[in-house]
Amino acid sequence: MLLRGKKVVIFGVANDKSIAWAIARLFHEQGAELAITYTGEALEKRVRPLAESLDASAILSCNVTSDEEIDSVFSELARIWDGVDIIIHAVAFANKEELKGTILSTTRQGFATAMDISVYSFLAIMKAARPMMLGRGGSALTLSYYGAMKVFPSYNVMGLAKAALEASVRYLAEALGPDGIRINAISAGPIRTLAAAGVNGFHTILNHVESKAPLRRSITQEDVAGSALYLSSDLASGVSGEIHYVDGGYNIIGL
Repeated sequence: MLLRGKKVVIFGVANDKSIAWAIARLFHEQGAELAITYTGEALEKRVRPLAESLDASAILSCNVTSDEEIDSVFSELARIWDGVDIIIHAVAFANKEELKGTILSTTRQGFATAMDISVYSFLAIMKAARPMMLGRGGSALTLSYYGAMKVFPSYNVMGLAKAALEASVRYLAEALGPDGIRINAISAGPIRTLAAAGVNGFHTILNHVESKAPLRRSITQEDVAGSALYLSSDLASGVSGEIHYVDGGYNIIGL
């Protein structure tokens, strides 16, 4: 088992279609001990039964816009664990109205919200996690999308947020590298998830990528989980600061 005894904190499980849930299941199969967070009572009703099915060591509330709640997560974990080895950050949000029309649809408040939840939360989590990760050769992984690099219809402010998130991967890799902590991201192809449903024209994008990607198929949550396992395990001990594409090869295609 690649993750036997590893302590893993997963932010971003929303339901059983989540990429984060596929990662949680595979990591559990590979011997990891899990802590899973949720945001609010509505999501708790979905997430708690899933987390319990994997014998999660902790199921904790965490609104990532609150430094106090993020700190509370790691304070609670410090009571039951001797440290943290792996962080999975699968958190992103933009107001639905911002994901229609063009980038000119973006409001000042919508921009701030998308950046806070989708980007700053990763920095805030790593600041809070660092003391528990020191000396363990740990890693952290976040989720991006090709909309960070190229323009996709209606992706708008999320494209800006993902570009900032990818830059934060590089800066965090440099900042935490001396501590032996690796930081990477997976840029996944379009997948039918709760988050994707909020993007206007998502099915058009999905069908286009499916027809043009070299593998000529949609990417699954399990595809992403497999790469997450590699990047989070000791198999990738020399890999940090990378944006790893899991998109059937779509990113290599020109015309």
